[in-house]
Amino acid sequence: MQADERTGADAEGSAADRLPDDPVLSVENLVVSYASAAGRRRAVDDLTFEVRRAETYGLVGESGSGKSSTAFAILGLIKPPGQIEGGRIRLEGTDLVGLTREAWRPIRWRRISLVPQGAMNALNPVMRVGEQIGDAIEAHDGRQDAAGLRERIVALLESVGLTERVVRAYPHELSGGMKQRACIAMAIALEPALIIADEPTSALDVVVQRAVAETLMEVKQRIGASVILIGHDLGLQAQMVDRLGVMYRGRLVETGPSRELFHHPQHPYTELLVHSVPSIRGGGDDTLTGAARRARELAAAADELAKTGIPTLRLVGPDHWAALP
Repeated sequence: MQADERTGADAEGSAADRLPDDPVLSVENLVVSYASAAGRRRAVDDLTFEVRRAETYGLVGESGSGKSSTAFAILGLIKPPGQIEGGRIRLEGTDLVGLTREAWRPIRWRRISLVPQGAMNALNPVMRVGEQIGDAIEAHDGRQDAAGLRERIVALLESVGLTERVVRAYPHELSGGMKQRACIAMAIALEPALIIADEPTSALDVVVQRAVAETLMEVKQRIGASVILIGHDLGLQAQMVDRLGVMYRGRLVETGPSRELFHHPQHPYTELLVHSVPSIRGGGDDTLTGAARRARELAAAADELAKTGIPTLRLVGPDHWAALP
């Protein structure tokens, strides 16, 4: 079936498809490619993983590993010259691949939402923050009583640590951390089952990073949502996620419980990524020379993967998979 042939009725799925024990999200053999002068290039290559209910799943990898393309595919935002070539993406039993624009309307924000990397670019600079959140609510819940809508928006902003004055503020009047909190408020406005956070703290300083990440985890717990936390900050991932997936060239090289991956990485690439994080306890070479050496080792491991290819994932421990020969 072609990408533009799916309808809302096709997308609903049966009750059996939405059993409580099912994962919130299931990605199976996903392939995303982009056209180039040399032909189509795969940004995501035969990717399979799942996100369980109320868990935080981390996706890490260097730039160009396919993390953001994966997020855009899940959200139905791959545009030409990009294309989903194959695979399935199921959200609570609904197959998302090939949905029409109309079929996506009741899904985005209500069932799946995004906390973007660049809040300043995500927020409309000529609209007040409250208006933008109100638009998202009314697009799904219909026209609202003005007083009731304002009360709802204020409650959302307060739930992420912002005051009532932000309702009438323009994005440029807020700090980077405040803008990101406003994006979190918008993402949880309709209490979706899944929130995708695409490097939500990368543009913030270290102190604000932690505060924003903690806010995201607090609201996630309050509404019972699952979260995909995308990034390359392994230190942040170690503190926030339940399970972790390590990506390289569009494929997973290892996935499993985050504590297990950090303490007992099985794939050489994962091991080098973990060891590239400076330790506050010392005992290692945390000098600039040591950092440069680890960077060279990581590049060498990447080159070796590129030459030999990535084997199929196999079980190496309880709920722990690695792409080992």
